[in-house]
Amino acid sequence: MLDILYRDPELIAIHKPSNLLVHRSELDYHETEFALQQLRNQLGQHVYPVHRLDKATSGALLFALNPEMARRMGEAFATRQVQKSYLAVVRGWPPASGEIDHPLSIRADELPPELAAGASKAPQAAQTAFQTLAQFELPWAVDKYPSSRYALVALQPHTGRKHQLRRHMKHLQHPMIGDSTYGKGRHNRAFAEAFEVDRLLLACTGLAFTHPRSGQALAIHCPLAADFSHVLAQLAALPLQPDLLSLLKQQGIGFLPAQASAPRNQRIYV
Repeated sequence: MLDILYRDPELIAIHKPSNLLVHRSELDYHETEFALQQLRNQLGQHVYPVHRLDKATSGALLFALNPEMARRMGEAFATRQVQKSYLAVVRGWPPASGEIDHPLSIRADELPPELAAGASKAPQAAQTAFQTLAQFELPWAVDKYPSSRYALVALQPHTGRKHQLRRHMKHLQHPMIGDSTYGKGRHNRAFAEAFEVDRLLLACTGLAFTHPRSGQALAIHCPLAADFSHVLAQLAALPLQPDLLSLLKQQGIGFLPAQASAPRNQRIYV
């Protein structure tokens, strides 16, 4: 059963687990479970998606409960009237904060099949704000260095391009952990083995917008999934680390601390 974060007569927000598609996709034709289908069955009524999350991303996902509200919320997302907040674990230590202004080209899988083969389109404007919340250094020689650095980063996309956050962090040379498309396999495997969590460490932690019907400001907060929380609990237990619980509370993010233990992976990756 999907966890419901917010509901009114016309809108509902859920916590989408990682590795669950929002709806059917030709790229994942073998999948049989979708958030839209599960929520429809759970509520016993039609639901209408108004935005998307990547299959691998967990977190807040909003649906409308009637076609009119789906249209109005779709327009709100398209015209950048919805503030989206994300949390990610990335490789390396990014700057304390910054703005990424890097246009992104259209991916072939975003185009209709009849256009994908030969079509070319100029890159689209894409902007993302980021803030580094915590830094970690682990005793793994994954590359040429004797230890490996990682960071917990808060992200706010100002545009909504496909895979924008993942592509922007790669552009910054700080790819996300668990990203099989834009990340680095050796670091992904090191995390998966050390923390026993094999997923993209990216979550949508909040949506904020003006409700189209009532005109009231609405802020939807989504706690981190248990597997994401498990990783952060272990990272927080390392020496000289900040109080992640306090940091996340300041960001309005729920954090369910798991039993903390040191990462068990001491293997050298080359």
